[in-house]
Amino acid sequence: MNGIRARHPMPIRKGLPDRLGGACLCVALGMLALLVVPQLAFAQDDDADDTTTKAKSTLPTTYLDLRTIYTTLPANTLAIGFSNPAIAANLGTLSSPSSRSLAVDVPFTVDVTDGVSLYGGFSASTVSTDVSSWTSVAVSSWNLGFQADVYNQNGGSIPTITIQSTMTRSVPEFPLTTTSFNTIVEANYALNKDETKGFLAGIQYTKVLVDSPLATVNPDIVGYVGAYYQWDNNWKLTGRAGIQSFNGARVLNLPPFEAFTQPILRFDLDQMDDNDNRLFGVTAQIAWTPKPSYQLILRTPLYFIRP
Repeated sequence: MNGIRARHPMPIRKGLPDRLGGACLCVALGMLALLVVPQLAFAQDDDADDTTTKAKSTLPTTYLDLRTIYTTLPANTLAIGFSNPAIAANLGTLSSPSSRSLAVDVPFTVDVTDGVSLYGGFSASTVSTDVSSWTSVAVSSWNLGFQADVYNQNGGSIPTITIQSTMTRSVPEFPLTTTSFNTIVEANYALNKDETKGFLAGIQYTKVLVDSPLATVNPDIVGYVGAYYQWDNNWKLTGRAGIQSFNGARVLNLPPFEAFTQPILRFDLDQMDDNDNRLFGVTAQIAWTPKPSYQLILRTPLYFIRP
């Protein structure tokens, strides 16, 4: 998924002015920066033979959650999939021939607490089709979002409930500029105290607003179940299987994008550290749209602060 963390798109009006979108981005990123003002606490060493007081950082985990995304799309397809609003937001990449895209998603992320994360950044991409070569790499969207655990299982019988919400705005501004809103609600039922194995269930809702009346994109909903297992060496495997229901779209004089209800599969393999921070991840997704659309994601976070 900008996905639910291994443990770690706020509606706006159509035709949003450039300066307002830019101001929102600047303000939000400013707020993120405020969260990482240095704060230091000191902890007493408990060793009986050592009374030295050590400095312990209480700064939140801060990093660039770099994601490199390769996607294939069949002809006349609009694919959203699991937590992928940037793909849906950029209608400028749509064409009738089948296509391939390569994108880099760069969200600056702050884990405010173990259960709350804020992020904002941009995506750059290049696209080719069966009748055209690869385009120049260019920034295609920016995004803002948060993820929060609204309830923690803590060994009880009620699963942890996590909400993730992302707003994505395509750039540059042109008649088909879009704003997408992607929200995921996921339940995580851990089977042990360490939360190294368990079951998942969730729902994702994506709405894409187009600035022009020349195009309309109807909502996309994904419902899914899954499971995860983390080995002692901190490698973690997560699988999700679900049904995607897309209500169709109309874009200019292109053939209409028909509504469909089709299966979708996603597998994540992540290397975690002892504090449940992701060190590396690879995601493979296949979504029937109704023809298969494939996606491969490499996650290589760059940490500025990692406790």
